[in-house]
Amino acid sequence: MFRLAKYLKHYKIQSIFGPVFKLIEACFELAVPLIMADIIDTGIKNEDSSYILWRGGILVLLGVLGLTCSLTAQYFAAKASVGFGRELRTALFKHINTLSYTEIDKLGSHTLVTRMTSDINQAQTGVNMILRLFLRSPFIVLGSVIMAFTISVKLTLIFLIMSPALAYVIYKIMTATIPRFKKVQSTLDKTNLQTSENLTGTRVVRAFSRQKDEQAEFEKNAEQLRAMQITAGRISAIMNPATYVLVNLAIAAILWFGGKSVDTGSITQGEVIALLNYMNQILLALLAVTLLVTNITRMYACAGRINEVFDVHTSVSDEGSTDVADNRSAPSVEFRNVDFRYAGAGENVLEGISFTAQKGETVGIIGGTGSGKTSVINLIPRFYDATQGSVLVDGTDVKHYPFAQLRGKIGIVPQKAVLFKGTVRENMCWRDENASDEDIWNALEIAQAKDFIEQKQGQLDYLINQQGKNLSGGQRQRLTIARALVGNPEILILDDSASALDLVTDAALRKAIAEKTDGITVFIVSQRISSIKNADKIIVLDDGKIAGIGTHMQLYKTCSVYKEICLSQLSEKEVAQHG
Repeated sequence: MFRLAKYLKHYKIQSIFGPVFKLIEACFELAVPLIMADIIDTGIKNEDSSYILWRGGILVLLGVLGLTCSLTAQYFAAKASVGFGRELRTALFKHINTLSYTEIDKLGSHTLVTRMTSDINQAQTGVNMILRLFLRSPFIVLGSVIMAFTISVKLTLIFLIMSPALAYVIYKIMTATIPRFKKVQSTLDKTNLQTSENLTGTRVVRAFSRQKDEQAEFEKNAEQLRAMQITAGRISAIMNPATYVLVNLAIAAILWFGGKSVDTGSITQGEVIALLNYMNQILLALLAVTLLVTNITRMYACAGRINEVFDVHTSVSDEGSTDVADNRSAPSVEFRNVDFRYAGAGENVLEGISFTAQKGETVGIIGGTGSGKTSVINLIPRFYDATQGSVLVDGTDVKHYPFAQLRGKIGIVPQKAVLFKGTVRENMCWRDENASDEDIWNALEIAQAKDFIEQKQGQLDYLINQQGKNLSGGQRQRLTIARALVGNPEILILDDSASALDLVTDAALRKAIAEKTDGITVFIVSQRISSIKNADKIIVLDDGKIAGIGTHMQLYKTCSVYKEICLSQLSEKEVAQHG
């Protein structure tokens, strides 16, 4: 938890003033029993009503001052804790954005969402409680013991006997609840994962009529979460009655021995009442401690989970890199004997990959499912690092580029069309924030998206729903292609990005890219022979290795893997016609 304290650095004043005002309030509170004792032993004993009113006025004043200090402390504590939550949330989000695909895959998006929301909220609540109670409650306990010593050393021994017993109870409950709260948060991760999967895959769930099965599975997870929360809650709930029993036993002892001391004249009735008040103050302070301990145990568990994310460092970094000078004479992309293996995988998914793509070339990449097509193109923008070998862009190893410069050269269209809530214009400006409307319309025309956008109300101001839910699959794909073209990238990567397009639109798209994107190196990853047959160069992958490189007809004649793919989609006559 102490590692997260640095996120309070911009709220030092509030973090100091909050506890300070709570301590001032505690000082006022500690003075109350002495005044009460004075009223009993002097005012009531002597039947002096003016004295009683005078001392009563002081009590009222102390109450008002204490309330003012309490509200002020709460204001500063709330401001510091909310600021802490914002700083921590921002830092965690920034850190997550530095992680490569490898780390994101390993952690899982569902647990990152839980840690960004639930865990940070719990940590924020814990900070608020600490600033308000962490110093005040122990100060009240210690102050009450000291004030009791000034009244009766003998009776104060009861306080000293009770304190270690209370500390032991609190310690045992903390050690029992911390691991359980960690399990609660982990189970919450699973629940969030299932919720996310059901929301994103709702069409599949309903298509297979699996709603009842999913509901049953969710209920099982929810019941497991409920049981864990109840167990942790029951253990935490033991704290209040346990502390009450100990404190009330101490009060009974004070009344018993205090009464005898009054009879002998060694202590006054008012002083006995003062001791009882101090014991009640200790009780209330310890009740606050129990609430604080409960929150701290939860915060401790959540802080550990947050720190686990901070402890994960990216395996792909551009730290120390500087801008690379353009080399127009070098190939646009070059792979030199590249091997690649995903983290935790037992075998390479790519082995011995070597090829060059010259500037302005169109390169098709084809192969069976799991052959490594997407893995190849993910190495170009350095989403992953090659396990062995080198990937070069414009003659320079991609590891030497700053991310912004490398990825600024590349327009990427992923397999899954991802759009964000906002206008068409806002989505189109992701590559180039300063793109003009003319640039956007030109990209939309190449991507075969101009016609349907012109028909939308508002055109470029047409509002796209989250994930593009108000567009068809083909429309989303065309918009993601247009987005990649805005800003005139040097390299365009189309990763099976025309799967939702009909053959006519796909052909028109490829023709427009060839005619209107002068000098751009294009990589087309596809399962369709028709999508890559006219490429300047086709790379055939088979089980992570290159089975052949060449033109359509060269590969048909020399590469058995490519010929098999061709004949699975086209007749021999059609292949000859395409040739």
